[in-house]
Amino acid sequence: MIIGVPKEIKKDEYRVAITPAGARELTSAGHMVHVEQGAGEGSSIPDAEYVATGAKIVPDADEVWAGADMVLKVKEPVGPEYHRLSLKKDQVLFTYLHLAASRECTDALAAAGNVAIAYETVRLPDNSLPLLTPMSEVAGRMAPIVASHHLMRFAGGRGTLVCGVPGVEAAKVVILGAGVAGMAAATLAVGLHSSVYILDRNLERLRQVDHHFRGALETIASSTHAIEQQCADADIVIGAVLVVGARAPKLVPDDLVAGMRPGSVLVDISIDQGGCFESSRPTTHSDPTFKVHESLFYCVANMPGAVPHSSTYALANATRPYTLELANQGWRDAVKADAPLAEGVNVVDGKITYRPVAEAHGMEYADLDSLN
Repeated sequence: MIIGVPKEIKKDEYRVAITPAGARELTSAGHMVHVEQGAGEGSSIPDAEYVATGAKIVPDADEVWAGADMVLKVKEPVGPEYHRLSLKKDQVLFTYLHLAASRECTDALAAAGNVAIAYETVRLPDNSLPLLTPMSEVAGRMAPIVASHHLMRFAGGRGTLVCGVPGVEAAKVVILGAGVAGMAAATLAVGLHSSVYILDRNLERLRQVDHHFRGALETIASSTHAIEQQCADADIVIGAVLVVGARAPKLVPDDLVAGMRPGSVLVDISIDQGGCFESSRPTTHSDPTFKVHESLFYCVANMPGAVPHSSTYALANATRPYTLELANQGWRDAVKADAPLAEGVNVVDGKITYRPVAEAHGMEYADLDSLN
């Protein structure tokens, strides 16, 4: 099989879908790896490192797409890439897709008539998401860091030191969701000596959180009333809510934001799935924030892209076994043998095979078993 790795072109995206270690495993298994020239530079991986593992450097993106049986990416295709989706018949695209938040990308993939497998919907029997987890960890750990920066007065915030100083209270950090991203955010926020409150609907999960942090934060059963109470005097609110493959619920309405402390900062990690604040809209690392009433919203849709060296290796470590399965067996046999991987299949031959995506856009759903 020929595996193509194009350079990411989404704004401020510096990750790459494969590391030299991954390229070596694929070439050692008898596959060919075509990496677009300069694809790894943003992650501090020079072309020479890929060449040393048997990969071929290809100068043109169209050539990478047209020659590949499987394309590995980090982010969903964007407009300038849509024409490349149909350059080769029976091609597999393996990447983050987040289709429930984008009808445009869903339509483009359906029109291409190939196979699209989403990292974020590969799901293990315990409901964990092995290919989303590493990036959720990165985004979660980044959230208190970027929020503490924007909480500074020159960056638009209220001028609060997140950790406080003797005699002055620390910032209040409210985290919505106790999943992977929420726990990662809590770890950093607690480490920054903030006053941390984490909300979730799952009481058993909150018990686990309480045990894990040994009383270093407050756990709150989530409800509309509880969210209103905790956000009202928060300095930082971190939205870390996930409904697998579907749009995130809107938990923080604008009228609640209107009553929050002026200069407070809201970080929406859920923005890839549409965001969990009413006025959330995707932003970029070069223009990351906007004001809603007197608060600052940070809604960067590819947060881990700011630390590409770390996040590329974290992501590639997780995707490598699945990439090898797909390459060695072909996608049809691979998903028959691996039920979690089958959950990642979102689009096949123009049909939507992941129910939450079909429901999000009012499109017809096709059961994968009927197509495979």
